[in-house]
Amino acid sequence: MALAAGRGNNLLLRVRFLSSPVRLSIPLKVAAGECVAVTGASGSGKSLFLRALADLDPNDAVIELDGVQRSAFTAPAWRRQVTYVPAESGWWAERVRDHFCQEDLAALIPMLQAIGLEVTVLDWDVMRLSTGERQRLALARAFVQQPDVLLLDEPTAALDGEATKCVETLFRVHLERGGVLLLVTHDPEQATRLAQRSLRVAALTVTEAAHDL
Repeated sequence: MALAAGRGNNLLLRVRFLSSPVRLSIPLKVAAGECVAVTGASGSGKSLFLRALADLDPNDAVIELDGVQRSAFTAPAWRRQVTYVPAESGWWAERVRDHFCQEDLAALIPMLQAIGLEVTVLDWDVMRLSTGERQRLALARAFVQQPDVLLLDEPTAALDGEATKCVETLFRVHLERGGVLLLVTHDPEQATRLAQRSLRVAALTVTEAAHDL
């Protein structure tokens, strides 16, 4: 499947001086089409790191997207361009359809089919969904907005092998259109498949890590 054209090769996410519960020990630059794996033990601060980048938790940092500082964006505008998908996303309405904007539905339908879900899932009650179906729908909810930067927190943890292949195809399409991807994963094979380099989080400190391709 294809997404709308992105910013090509011009996109750049730059992070410096991050200080929150999590500290970034080195300046970070992530360019268009680049995937960075974020690894570390459970509880080390990986989710907190992504949440700080998305400005979901209080933090001090100089973060720029295409040279424009985060402080120049409204919070909703920043989070639409730098979108965080947690391991367990929130659901606030009974019906699946009510979690998507009406104007996104045309683009959403082929995306659902690409990740192995029938269009009829939109009319289901959320309580009917399995954990894996919720995870795929949360990813679709993020992808359909076409953000520049995706911050994905263990996005395939609840998926079987076939579903994982489907959503990794979406990840590759996002990168091919010039997007940026930071991917928290405990699967070294997934990191090898998708990422060009890795960050390691330990004791609330983020450092560059060896990445063997």
